[in-house]
Amino acid sequence: MKVPAFLLRRLYVKGSLAATPNGFTFQLLNRLGAGYARRLFPLTLDGEPLDAAATTFAIEGKETRFDAVSESTPFTLALNKTTTIAYRGGPIAPGPHAVGMSFEVAGLGELGFTFTDEAASG
Repeated sequence: MKVPAFLLRRLYVKGSLAATPNGFTFQLLNRLGAGYARRLFPLTLDGEPLDAAATTFAIEGKETRFDAVSESTPFTLALNKTTTIAYRGGPIAPGPHAVGMSFEVAGLGELGFTFTDEAASG
């Protein structure tokens, strides 16, 4: 069973993409159901992969690097909780951007989605 990208795209909080001096942030809000991933793949920005070591997710103030996610340290999306994703590898240009996110879920394999939004100044 695969989860369609259009459903996963609903995780993205529209309008939350924000430029920062050294990258960008955005938020996910899980309204779909509790789940976890045992691996996070590098984000993509306009089709180009970004450094996973420069990307983190934060849940309730606890920040974890993408490349630290494993079976024993999963990426968890609790129901109705906000997760902040941050990339700190260089500034992004003004204007709209396509951001892709993919992950590996036990029993489902690799899942992913892409959203397009204009980065607000953060």
